Amino acid sequence: MSGSSQDKGASRVKIAVVFGLNQVVSHGFGMFLFAAMVPLMRESILLNHWHLAAIGALTQLAYLAGALLLGVFGHRLGTERLALITGSLSSGLLLTMAYLEHPLLIMAVLTCLAASAAISWGTLVEIVSRHVHAGLRSTCLSTVSSGTAWGYGLNGLLILIIVPMLGWQQAWLLAGGTGLLVVTLTRRLLQALNKPLTATAVSPEPALPTSRLLFTIFNERTAFLACLTCFLAGLTTMPFSSWVNTYLDQLALPASLGGYTWTTVGVTGMVAGLLAGKLADKQGHGAALLVIFGGFALGLMAFVYNPGRFALMAGFGYGLMYFPMWGILAGWVGRDYSATATMQISGACMMTFGLGGTLGNLLTGYLRAATGSLDAVFIALAGAAVLLVVLAVWIWAKCPASATNTSAPETPLS
Repeated sequence: MSGSSQDKGASRVKIAVVFGLNQVVSHGFGMFLFAAMVPLMRESILLNHWHLAAIGALTQLAYLAGALLLGVFGHRLGTERLALITGSLSSGLLLTMAYLEHPLLIMAVLTCLAASAAISWGTLVEIVSRHVHAGLRSTCLSTVSSGTAWGYGLNGLLILIIVPMLGWQQAWLLAGGTGLLVVTLTRRLLQALNKPLTATAVSPEPALPTSRLLFTIFNERTAFLACLTCFLAGLTTMPFSSWVNTYLDQLALPASLGGYTWTTVGVTGMVAGLLAGKLADKQGHGAALLVIFGGFALGLMAFVYNPGRFALMAGFGYGLMYFPMWGILAGWVGRDYSATATMQISGACMMTFGLGGTLGNLLTGYLRAATGSLDAVFIALAGAAVLLVVLAVWIWAKCPASATNTSAPETPLS
């Protein structure tokens, strides 16, 4: 292997590792650490159920708003600058959480963290799409997106080790300090990639105007299917994650089963990104989507058949699907669009995922009220997961991966 090839390989590894750490901070800590810490924080902070419900709704809306802002304005600010801004903002807000006691202030900080997380992921997609060859892009992006799963695991360590010894405030300080370290590593990486970091930094590729972006999403096959896939994924994964522990409790199953299920989710997600991304780059994105959606659907169907026996299988399928999906779809979109357009379409994908999740939770509430149990809810989720498999089969059969990467529009939907 030539020295140049070795340098490029090392650069790809650095990109995957450093950007994966960004996901740990923005999503693992920024989106999910509070949910893990709530039982411990409520002992010293007056957080009631209304506060928690408001936090859940506001963070969801903030994530959608962040995705929208990224798609419309992200290209004007420069993704390298945005990556550093969101990293610094997330780190500062995580540090601030150690000193907050008023529920409204906590709510405001968590809302900003959610918006920052959405913007952060989109900027990483754009940078990876410009610097990593199309044939290796899904591997890199899926590895980066699995940083969220590593964040899950680190959250558990903070709760098990740091909080009992030093208190929950120190856990937030450690998360924020980790974020500052990651910002430093990110700046060094971006400087090594010779990208401008000045206030006048401009994306080197043209962005799609808002009207053209909407036309692309609704009329061009890859963009439309990516958004549809994210909508169905949100429809299934968001209600599953919100209600699975409640369902296990309804069935009078041991509380530890829920803990083991989420441990399985995190462990699976840690390795699924790299493996599923490699599959996408070698065998095609449709094949990778078919594998991960198939695993998720099988896990949910087994769970519906016997929740107590197959809860861990459902967790395995969730981890297999949720974390790599974002990288695989971004890599697939990036084969037909420029890096900047890929970032914009990824923002739209995050929005449709959030809309699907909102609709899924509303339907879950309706079915729960109408039937008096969650049995029908998980049957419906299993059915929606099967629709994801059908969609993956269609993509695999009709949309073979292309080696091209252009901003020119592709074949409209027939």
